[in-house]
Amino acid sequence: MSVVGLDVGSQSCYIAVARAGGIETIANEFSDRCTPSVISFGPKNRTIGVAAKNQQITHANNTVSNFKRFHGRAFNDPFVQKEKENLSYDLVPMKNGGVGIKVMYMDEEHLFSVEQITAMLLTKLKETAESNLKKPVTDCVISVPSFFTDAERRSVLDAAQIVGLNCLRLMNDMTAVALNYGIYKQDLPGLDEKPRIVVFVDMGHSAFQVSACAFNKGKLKCAILSPAFKVREFSVTDAVPFPISLVWSHDSEDTEGVHEVFSRNHAAPFSKVLTFLRSGPFELEAFYSDPQGVPYPEAKIGRFIVQNVSAQKDGEKSRVKVKVRVNSHGIFTISTASMVEKVPSEETELPSVGADMECQRPPENPDSDKSIQQDSSEAGTQPQVQTDGQQTSQSPPSPELTSEENKTPDADKANEKKVDQPPEAKKPKIKVVNVELPIEANLVWQLGKDLLNMYIETEGKMIMQDKLEKERNDAKNAVEEYVYEFRDKLCGPYEKFICEQDHQNFLRLLTETEDWLYEEGEDQAKQAYVDKLEELMKIGTPIKVRFQEAEERPKMFEELGQRLQHYAKMAADFRNNDEKYNHIDESEMKKVEKCVNEMMEWMNNVMNAQARKSLDQEPVVRAQEIKAKIKELNNTCEPVVTQPKPKIESPKLERTPNGPNTDKKEDDLDEGKNNFGAEPPHQNGDCHPNEKSSVNMDLD
Repeated sequence: MSVVGLDVGSQSCYIAVARAGGIETIANEFSDRCTPSVISFGPKNRTIGVAAKNQQITHANNTVSNFKRFHGRAFNDPFVQKEKENLSYDLVPMKNGGVGIKVMYMDEEHLFSVEQITAMLLTKLKETAESNLKKPVTDCVISVPSFFTDAERRSVLDAAQIVGLNCLRLMNDMTAVALNYGIYKQDLPGLDEKPRIVVFVDMGHSAFQVSACAFNKGKLKCAILSPAFKVREFSVTDAVPFPISLVWSHDSEDTEGVHEVFSRNHAAPFSKVLTFLRSGPFELEAFYSDPQGVPYPEAKIGRFIVQNVSAQKDGEKSRVKVKVRVNSHGIFTISTASMVEKVPSEETELPSVGADMECQRPPENPDSDKSIQQDSSEAGTQPQVQTDGQQTSQSPPSPELTSEENKTPDADKANEKKVDQPPEAKKPKIKVVNVELPIEANLVWQLGKDLLNMYIETEGKMIMQDKLEKERNDAKNAVEEYVYEFRDKLCGPYEKFICEQDHQNFLRLLTETEDWLYEEGEDQAKQAYVDKLEELMKIGTPIKVRFQEAEERPKMFEELGQRLQHYAKMAADFRNNDEKYNHIDESEMKKVEKCVNEMMEWMNNVMNAQARKSLDQEPVVRAQEIKAKIKELNNTCEPVVTQPKPKIESPKLERTPNGPNTDKKEDDLDEGKNNFGAEPPHQNGDCHPNEKSSVNMDLD
């Protein structure tokens, strides 16, 4: 899997990949790491990036740029109306009230949304990444300004979905800068030391951002283990730049309840579970608590309707748990809602009141990892809140306990049973079930499924049209390149390989083809250029082949002659009884001599025949045929002349032991005992002069 990072700016874009132990910024087809955020529309196709920027002057009305800040905004937005005056292309309202861009494409007037324009730019970045990585790209991370609101972030995600990119995360620009700075720093202060404060300034084309970050060594860690080991997923905790609140209406009152679920700079991603007592469907509205501090005209985020809520069978209100979340993209949503329903189970013996109270107690939310329960009744100002993470300083304070938890000691004593009291009759056991509830979301900004599918289909058609136009232009350029290349070579290296009459005719045909390209053939179908190229190649290819054969044939003849001399010398040495070849059988060496003689005769014949041919005629023999003859010669002769000599085993020499012979027979030992009293010989080994017989002893 290849995950790429896309830094999409108002003026330019960059593509980064994790490769070679680091983060590398890859280059586009112009060997430039910077790709302009420009799209130009023409009568046949659209151009994106560097080629589109070159057309900003000549095709200003159909060249779109500086569209990033229009994401998630309505056409009547004051910011849009102000920027409209500085643009060379036309902005018009869409049917949904959004910003539309009107251009001339394929000789027709087209209206594209901002999401479609951004999707076109992402298509170009995706193609560049795939061309560089040599593999498909699906997963990506896209950078957005830290001040982007919920609507703007949803708009960027829709653009990525149009292209078919799976955006793993919308990462804030300043978060990416801080991470890039801290990961490679080795001199940061320790965990117990005072953090290093670093201020980052991002001066972009359309926005200016400043962030101050505190760095400590060891705060950012990750584990890399075998797939057999399960480790916690590496995650980055960001902050919610703007406070978010929820408002709802009570069942029996005209007043509305308001609760700030995420305060300013609250940790994200983060989830909280709110519990409501309801007997029917109800509505929740999310909005930014401080509209003046949000760079967006609409403070409302969306309206969420929790459906299929009903009262309990005994008439009591149901306990509904609603999970609100700011995900890794910085987008607020109500992800799930469930109703706690009490269902009577089969009758069993009730052992104690404590067990009955335990079964009536609402279960904890399964989505919570480490939950902190904070309760209050519906009559209070805040609902019951439960978080899915550890409590932080941004979490709301714990409100008052519910009526179930405010039991007095007297009430507990009244509910206690005496030991000597007889057991009560069988009571039905209450079973608690969580019922998932559907949620209808009416967001301020998000493309509908039908509209999104239509945009995906439109983008696919434009990609196919761009591909067809590229193939057509490539075919046209191939004809033009062939004309220029062959015309130059006909007056140069190819001149000797074509007769004079054919030379003049071919030059005339090349000139006519060039004129056709700039007149009648300026705008033809791809097949017309393919046919024209084949017509030229029928004449030009034989000329090119004759030239190549004239270049390669002498080299092959020289190599064949060297191999023939080599094997002929070995055969001569064998006839002269050379020791190196006396182990080779004579019949096998005759095969070598025969092959050498036949190959020598063939080479002389074809060389003489080729010498009688002119350069503008077809060659008698081709270089590939000579190469095949060399291979045949080697296969026949090489196994014979490279036979190894048989190994002659030398006889083993018996070594005489250096020490005394200890392997004596019994008779030798007895004889030694009989001669024990005899006088030993002299130092020089001679016997005593008076002795008439020699001493009987073993000598080594």
